Amino acid sequence: MNTKVLYTSLICAIFFGACSKDFTDLSPISDIATTNFYKTSSDFKNAVSGAYGALQFGGVFGNIYVFGDVASDDTYPAISGSVTDQDQFDKFYLITTNPFISSAWNDCYKGIARCNAILDRIGAVEFNADLKKQYAAEAKFVRALIYFNLVRIYGNVPLVLKEITNPDQGYEYGRNPKAEVFAQIEKDLAEAIDGLKTKPEYAAIDMGRATKGAAQSVLGKVLLTEHKYTEAAVQLKKVIDSQIYDLLPLYADVFNVNNKNNKESVFDVQYKAGSLGEGNGLPNSFAPENSGNAVIQFGGGGNNRPSADLEQAFESGDARKDASMATFYINTSGKRVDYYYCKKYWDVPIVSGDNNNNFPIIRYSDVILMYAECLNEAGYVADGDAFTYLNKVRKRALLANKTSATVANQASFRLAIEQERRVEFAFEGQRWFDLVRTGRAIPVLNAKATQIGIKKILTEDNMVFPVPQSQVDVNKDKITQNKGY
Repeated sequence: MNTKVLYTSLICAIFFGACSKDFTDLSPISDIATTNFYKTSSDFKNAVSGAYGALQFGGVFGNIYVFGDVASDDTYPAISGSVTDQDQFDKFYLITTNPFISSAWNDCYKGIARCNAILDRIGAVEFNADLKKQYAAEAKFVRALIYFNLVRIYGNVPLVLKEITNPDQGYEYGRNPKAEVFAQIEKDLAEAIDGLKTKPEYAAIDMGRATKGAAQSVLGKVLLTEHKYTEAAVQLKKVIDSQIYDLLPLYADVFNVNNKNNKESVFDVQYKAGSLGEGNGLPNSFAPENSGNAVIQFGGGGNNRPSADLEQAFESGDARKDASMATFYINTSGKRVDYYYCKKYWDVPIVSGDNNNNFPIIRYSDVILMYAECLNEAGYVADGDAFTYLNKVRKRALLANKTSATVANQASFRLAIEQERRVEFAFEGQRWFDLVRTGRAIPVLNAKATQIGIKKILTEDNMVFPVPQSQVDVNKDKITQNKGY
């Protein structure tokens, strides 16, 4: 294969637009030659929908569970014969040619290419200034979100901020230090905040677009990941004080397919069943393998199975457990089959993998728990505001309040937050990244190495995943492999 073809994922992408009556219908209309596109406001509207559409890619958020859940102590994959691609994440014997490693890199840079094309071309086209500002802000939000995935998965990554029109230009890009990538993410999100509308300012037809609150929330998470607790708290408090978002009374309602983009939703990846490949495949992927239609129409793949350790992490009476997972199902013969599986995402698909669920990226409960974490890092206060926000989430789960009687210092509050986040965001691709962010991945997973089948003692080298070998091979002067792989 020509090496330029291998490197295409970084340097260019054929643009897919979207044209429909509803923003959430992101179905591609055609392969649009860029020389004949980006001429009108309608072109940019389609282009921005295409940028959002990139979030559905398997390597962006479609398979984020492989990195965020399977790599943690929460879940494990189905293994079929010699297919061990996800098992490599579960047990940490990753090879550099793993297809999930390469698709994350490739798909993320395809999405970034879509955003860069918008940002490079929008200034030259005359149309409504406010709309132009909004579209640019949305492109910066999406680009920041994708780079946030990249830097957490690989560490140092190429920082591509302009449209690349010649394949040879791609060879100019090496891996930027992650501090530079984080700085650009912060810059994109700050500029997005300035140009985005609030959620109530959007018409119902535009629900699902990035909002000011979404950008503030993601920026808060980025700053928290960088351990910039004071700055993160400022952004998160703005979201709280806006009073736009709230916890739904019932946890299960957050994931009800008929209740999408609800008051707790800060930003979701949008899916739409029956819309030319725009449906969500996770409900079928996560349902029990060999279960026929007993759990979901067209059966399941058995992926992202809850571990016994996760099942035991739920406190007695926690309302989130039954909404998130099951420990058995009744088969089509009426017999009980003991089988742990994720049921947080469920729908009645039109065809296999064509479900109508959205996938949550930031929920209001995330904002609350991140803010509580920031307050605790600023200084432990017995039964102070950090407890108040933690207990808001616990109250909705029908659990008793945490108090200083049992959470007596800053270190124990950190563990309380860790526990709460684990069960609140189970199967949402967050657990691994939380453990790495807090420096807890190594002690937590190594302590369970035998229990969860890890094949090696984890070290700092394992806190990032390998760079795709194809990228190293095609540009050895600029792209180096992560240590330990």
